[in-house]
Amino acid sequence: MGLDALLRKYFIAVVLGMVALAAYFQAAGAMQLVGAAMLPDRSTLTVAPKAVSSAAPAAPKVRSADAILARNPFDSVTGPLNAKPAAEALAAQPDLSNPLEAPRCEGITVTIITESTDPAWSIAAMRGPGETASKLRRIGDQVGPGQIAFIGFNVFQGRPSVWLTEGAKLCQTLLFPPSAEAAAAAAAAASAAPTPGQPPGAAPSIMPEIISKIQKLSPTEFNIDRAVVEKVLENQAELMKSARIVPEKGPDGSVVGIRMFGIRPDTLLGTLGFQNGDRLESINGFNMASPEKALEAYARLRTAPNLNIKVNRRGQPVNMDMHIK
Repeated sequence: MGLDALLRKYFIAVVLGMVALAAYFQAAGAMQLVGAAMLPDRSTLTVAPKAVSSAAPAAPKVRSADAILARNPFDSVTGPLNAKPAAEALAAQPDLSNPLEAPRCEGITVTIITESTDPAWSIAAMRGPGETASKLRRIGDQVGPGQIAFIGFNVFQGRPSVWLTEGAKLCQTLLFPPSAEAAAAAAAAASAAPTPGQPPGAAPSIMPEIISKIQKLSPTEFNIDRAVVEKVLENQAELMKSARIVPEKGPDGSVVGIRMFGIRPDTLLGTLGFQNGDRLESINGFNMASPEKALEAYARLRTAPNLNIKVNRRGQPVNMDMHIK
């Protein structure tokens, strides 16, 4: 039987069912409206709180990597990464009450010191125990068993020095330290009366055997006996004791040369034509602003036949020629 035939046969039943469904929904809506009107304001209603359990909540589980750090499975050499420093290591501090009279560092030699106004940029060429050549080092570098603490000028000894620390021990290495004989002679000279015209405590004038072997051809040209060079290299700390050499920086912060102070006409540098306040810039083309180049120029002094020295004197460039024979 088709759908049309069924609808015609039961048309009355279908219509009555739809009327009943509409009446039900209408009655349900009316009941909702009546109930909303009869109920009190919900804002005045109080809801009884739920009973709170007196039992404290369980503490969260704390995760820790202490077991891994203590075992350190990734490095069998370093050991535990969470090990506490030993109390004696924390207590080991060097005595800095009198650094100028610190004892000498054994087995360490200094050949060149370049002192900067910023201690972090001071550089020293040093040779440690077991080393065959000098290496350039700065504050914080290791030399033998010690570590460099400071590079500067020891006014008590009258020469540049490098201070090193090793635990609670403090020592220093002077640039060209005097021999026992030289130290005794210096002590005797200090106690003796100064020569006329020489201020007390000033460095002595150069020795006659040195000045007699320096021939001045012009204010900027000299003939020098090679024996003078050897003598200077052996006793330069004493011969140039009054001079102070300090790196000088340009406007951009880079080192442009080495400024020389304390030069008098009766000193070695004064006899060789240098003047107080000269800025040394190069020797035989080696830039004195570079510690590596300065070290190389110094190493060639013994064998060089000529020295072409460029300085800046009161803002003007000056070339000086030393002929070594």
